[in-house]
Amino acid sequence: MTIPLQTRRARCLHDIAHARAGDKGNRLNLAVFVYDPHDFPLLMEVVTEERVLALFAHRGASEVKRYSMPGLHGMNLVIDDVLQGGVNGALNLDGHGKTLSFLLLSMPLSGR
Repeated sequence: MTIPLQTRRARCLHDIAHARAGDKGNRLNLAVFVYDPHDFPLLMEVVTEERVLALFAHRGASEVKRYSMPGLHGMNLVIDDVLQGGVNGALNLDGHGKTLSFLLLSMPLSGR
């Protein structure tokens, strides 16, 4: 008997939402939207400023501001000091915000 993928792994944000990213200087902007409007309350419960700051702490994030967009069933996250000096100043290979949206989408839905 084959166990469906959904039951073999913990659900993560990627299962219910998608993200768009932008960066300016050392600030990252992540917009997250649920696929199904019924999942919007779960998004608001799971993706808190505190959890996002903890998720990006290893990159030096200093502050997260969350802006709810209920009419669009999403939110906008502004994360300061996460791009290691900015896209043009960072020594890492790819400090662009686009790659960091996948880190956010890996956030588990459990353990709230």
